[in-house]
Amino acid sequence: MASSNQKSTKALHILQAVQTVDNIVKSITDKTITDAKDDRLPIELKVSEESTLLRRVFLEEQTGMKLPVLTGKEPFSDLNKLEGNIENFIGMSQIPTGVIGPIRVIGSAAKGDFFVPLATSEGALVASYHRGAKACLLAGGATSVCLVEGVQRSPLFKFHHLGDLGQFVVWVLSQVDKFCEITEESSRFAKLEDMRSNIEGNHLILTFEFHTGDASGQNMVTICTDKICKYIIENTPIQPEMWFLEGNYSGDKKATAQSFSTVRGKKVTTEIVLPAEIIQGVLKTTARAMADYWRSSTIGIIQSGAIGAQGHYANGLAALFIATGQDAACVAEAATGITRMEEKENGALYCSVTLPNLIVGTVGGGTALPTQRECLELMDCFGTGNSRKFAEICGALVLAGELSIAAALSAGHFASAHQNLGRKK
Repeated sequence: MASSNQKSTKALHILQAVQTVDNIVKSITDKTITDAKDDRLPIELKVSEESTLLRRVFLEEQTGMKLPVLTGKEPFSDLNKLEGNIENFIGMSQIPTGVIGPIRVIGSAAKGDFFVPLATSEGALVASYHRGAKACLLAGGATSVCLVEGVQRSPLFKFHHLGDLGQFVVWVLSQVDKFCEITEESSRFAKLEDMRSNIEGNHLILTFEFHTGDASGQNMVTICTDKICKYIIENTPIQPEMWFLEGNYSGDKKATAQSFSTVRGKKVTTEIVLPAEIIQGVLKTTARAMADYWRSSTIGIIQSGAIGAQGHYANGLAALFIATGQDAACVAEAATGITRMEEKENGALYCSVTLPNLIVGTVGGGTALPTQRECLELMDCFGTGNSRKFAEICGALVLAGELSIAAALSAGHFASAHQNLGRKK
């Protein structure tokens, strides 16, 4: 059960993040189309050795990153580095990696222009996100805020009847301080921040919510919750008939109805206002057409029964997750969200995206593998202290993708773009 102190701490984190961004935005005096350098990344429709070399040289000049393993200049031969990442290893699946940007992010942690790597074999995807990033850059940047964090594990306990369950709950509630102590003993980084209960008949689900530092945290919360549960079983005066470490309630790797009432991973919201000249010049459409498409498509997605209302979050997130060593299966929950578009005065467009389930990290998992580390380093997001920054860049990436796809569909360019870019010649 969340205490008043825990709830007020979460509210304080949200307030601090929003105020930080507000101060940054106020410090920017020239958020105009002249503020950005247009088309800085060397691009062409065809893939060639010449254009690839130009992009590599450009990125090295802009970021100082040579990307030796990603570019193939250095082989990956130390298989010991794969320990903990793969079993029954036989080789590498090579996925083409492109780059978009720079996309300008005005965030509580991410501040500046970022080149974002995307690993995909889907033609037209990188070009689409790059177009959206260009629009965001020319508009002065996307405001992106990581509001709150938390990763859950939800063990299930079954009892003979409700009476036993009730006595068990009373005892468990008296042990929260001990659970916090066990968490700190089990992990250098995890902090138990909340415990909630859900009763269904003689079944009790306890949801433990942790702060996991800069790791995505699924393994961390599993280990901590397992030790808490073993303490419970060893000490409870009321023994359950059976128990399971995960009752399939936490939302791990699946979209759930809880997505918008809680947080899983990091909750990020990102917004931008695009002037009419950028919409027309870059996106080749109008604010009214995009807003009309958004309203119509939202009615469509409601009828489909989907959780959330968005265009294609999974496209950008899957490509970024693969490039940077995230758990790609977490796209199943991370791609849950809401996109909103509104026509403003003078033909401008307001657009926002909200992602409540961003399971991402900048340490642990696959983030330290050679090419994945290079991709994180390209955004200055590798290692401790960078997970909130990375999450805010994720929000800006998703926003860029929503702008581009909505523009293409509203203007009737969607099929022709895939005809030109997404098919083998």
